[in-house]
Amino acid sequence: MTNSAQIKYPYFEEATSAEVVNARMGSDIDERFREVMSVVVKHLHAAVKEIEPTHEEWLAAIKFLTAAGHKCTEWRQEFILLSDVLGVSMLVDAINHRRPSGATPNTILGPFYVANAPRYANGANICLDGKGEPMAVSGRVVDTDGEPVSGAQIEVWQTNDDGFYDVQQKGIQPDWNLRGMFNATKNGDYWFRSVKPRHYPIPADGPVGKMLGHLGRHPNRAAHMHFIVTASGYEPVITHIFTPDCEFLDQDTVFGVKQDLIAKFQREDPADAASPDRSGAARWKVEWNFTLARAKS
Repeated sequence: MTNSAQIKYPYFEEATSAEVVNARMGSDIDERFREVMSVVVKHLHAAVKEIEPTHEEWLAAIKFLTAAGHKCTEWRQEFILLSDVLGVSMLVDAINHRRPSGATPNTILGPFYVANAPRYANGANICLDGKGEPMAVSGRVVDTDGEPVSGAQIEVWQTNDDGFYDVQQKGIQPDWNLRGMFNATKNGDYWFRSVKPRHYPIPADGPVGKMLGHLGRHPNRAAHMHFIVTASGYEPVITHIFTPDCEFLDQDTVFGVKQDLIAKFQREDPADAASPDRSGAARWKVEWNFTLARAKS
C-alpha cells in the first residue's frame, strides 16, 4: 500500500536517495525496526555520498563482507571481531551499561567465555598448565555504599602464558585451564591464585586481520583478566582488569581498556610470611575490589 512518504519520494534521485528508500517501508511494521532501519539507511547513504566509491571499490567492500561470512564457524564469529576492532562493541556496551558513579565499569564479554567453569574454594589455583609468573588475586565485592555483598559469584578466565585460551588449544592445554568460579565470603572477600596475564593477538588470519594490516594497526589485546561478578539484587558486571605495564595498554585493538580498570600489580617477596606461595619463586600480587550497583526495578 502506498503511503504519504512514498508519494512524496516516488522515484530514485541522488539528492533524496535515503528518503526514497525509507519511504518504501510499510505502514504496519514494528516501530523500533522502522526507527533502526531508517537511521541505518540514512547514515549509509550519507557515507556513500561522502566517499563516492567507484564500482570496483564497492565490489571490494561486498567481497570483504562475503569473506567475513565465510570465515565464521561454530566458535569463531568474524562479524563480532569486525565490530570489536571498529570500537562498536565497546560503544554498544557502554550505552547499555551506564552505571552510577563508583560502580565498576563494564567491558565486552569477548568470544572465549565458556559457561559452567569449575567452582573452587577461595585460595585455589586456576593455572593448570604450570606456565607463567605465579600471581595472587584478592579483593572484596561491595555495593556503591561500600557495604559487602555476601556470597557474590566471581567468574574469571584468561589466556595462558603462550597467549591462548584453553578452547583455542584443545588437547594442548588442560580443559578449564585458567578458568574458575568463586564465591565471596560473608564480608565480601575473595582470593585465588593464577598467573600474571600477558598480551595476545586476536585471530588475525581472516579478512578482519587483513583490514587491520591495511589500516596500519596491530592485532594485539592489552594484557588482562576477564571477570563476571553477579549477586542477587545487583546488576551483573562483565569486565576486565588490565596490567599497568603492558606495552599495548593505550592501543588495545578492540578498545577494551578503561582507565578505571587498570589495576596495580605488585611484586611480592615469596619469603614474606604473609605470602601463601612459599615456593621461592618471585610472584605477583594484585588487589581488586568490585563495586556493584543495585539492580533497577
